[in-house]
Amino acid sequence: MEKTGFSRFEISSSVLNALNKKGWEKPTEIQRETLPSALRGKDIIGQAQTGSGKTAAFGIPIIEATNPKKVVQAIVLCPTRELAIQVAEEMNWLQGDKGLIIENVYGGTDLEKQAKKLEAGVDVVVGTPGRVIDMAKRGHLPLSKIKTFCLDEADRMLDMGFFPDVTWIFEQAPNREQTMLFSATFPQEVLDASEELMNEPEQVFTGGTEIEIPAIDQKHIRVGRGNKLWALGRILLTLNENDQMLIFTNTKRMADLLVERLAKHRFDGIALHGEIPQKKRERILTDFRNGIFSTLVATDVAARGIDIDTITHVVNYDLPVETESYVHRIGRTGRMGRSGVAWSLVSSEDAPQLDRISSTWNLSIPKSEPPDLPDNVDRDPVRRREDWGEISDPFGMVRIEISLTKREISKRELAEWLRKEAKIPELAIGNISIGNASTIIEIHVEKAGTTMELLKRRQWNGSNFNPALLERPAVALNRNSQLV
Repeated sequence: MEKTGFSRFEISSSVLNALNKKGWEKPTEIQRETLPSALRGKDIIGQAQTGSGKTAAFGIPIIEATNPKKVVQAIVLCPTRELAIQVAEEMNWLQGDKGLIIENVYGGTDLEKQAKKLEAGVDVVVGTPGRVIDMAKRGHLPLSKIKTFCLDEADRMLDMGFFPDVTWIFEQAPNREQTMLFSATFPQEVLDASEELMNEPEQVFTGGTEIEIPAIDQKHIRVGRGNKLWALGRILLTLNENDQMLIFTNTKRMADLLVERLAKHRFDGIALHGEIPQKKRERILTDFRNGIFSTLVATDVAARGIDIDTITHVVNYDLPVETESYVHRIGRTGRMGRSGVAWSLVSSEDAPQLDRISSTWNLSIPKSEPPDLPDNVDRDPVRRREDWGEISDPFGMVRIEISLTKREISKRELAEWLRKEAKIPELAIGNISIGNASTIIEIHVEKAGTTMELLKRRQWNGSNFNPALLERPAVALNRNSQLV
């Protein structure tokens, strides 16, 4: 009798048990077409639509080819930290009890903590190009023993200007034995790059599906990551008695955390994600459908089972990693002829993805200010704060301009002063550019606030620093882009 499930492939018992535990009985098209060759170590070019299971298509071969040695043997590069988190989470449960250490490496996180984790030993790295390069150049992430190299969302890498970084990382791994490249689309630039990066790759192209775009009111709010909760609080205050809101996050951790934060500000909400037992998920959905509570915070995976006609508001707290997911998300509201509103909270680093979503589906998602406070509310339920993360670059660095010039101070003197007087560790100090008119220093976002306050109060040889924050450097967008 022919095997129809994952057991047809040469997969270890630890992975098979993990798949069975998750309820994955049959491989998807991309998995069915990719796994036989990928498990033999062949280079792969894969095209797959959203929700097709491509993470497992490359994740399973990586897991099977990697051993618990606390030495980096495989690397998966992703264009955004959200996707990197999502991929690492899936690979962790896919490996079952194999014991691999799979670590995220992306910007906007504590540099020292990340360096310590890498130095303690890691088997698989899932990260963004910028932070991977940063850690490699600092000596915390050796790339020379990498055997498997995987590039996820290659077209987005191209759109965001990451391909030079990808090439640099690739060149630092001369002992690689397998390269896999996955993308939703294949612009000529990606195909050209694949010829240089790969050795006679097997090409796997899967079909797409028609998607209906719902006719609802779509808006986005430009707001930093640190003030998304403030903006969400404003939206929640607009809900009427019978309104229901579905809030999307990209990870189960964020779903749980957001519910906790909402509760602190007296907003009721319940999380729904894949780690919640099935019976409890069903009970949550029943209570939501019956109006026992009005706000549900869910991941894309958990939301697949939501079919509730009374949802009036959808909020993308995190923009979806996949462009197609956006359409599925907003389609949860405005059903059965009812009106619906879809809000997206968009930070600076989210802007390229918003542009990609708009251009892919030819959507108008205009910029909007957060709703005004209702007449009976005199202050925000969530306080708006100084948001350093919004002005930091993908490495988590904030640029500060000071009035001192090269006639007054040197790089060495300034770096030493920052370390001693501001108690800034060396890892948190980035590039220092001293010019004839001013000086620009890069400080990690976690130390930016204390550095600014010190620079305001102190002097250098009788001269004021006169610090000023600079805007986040512009992100390269695709040729059809228009940042709103």
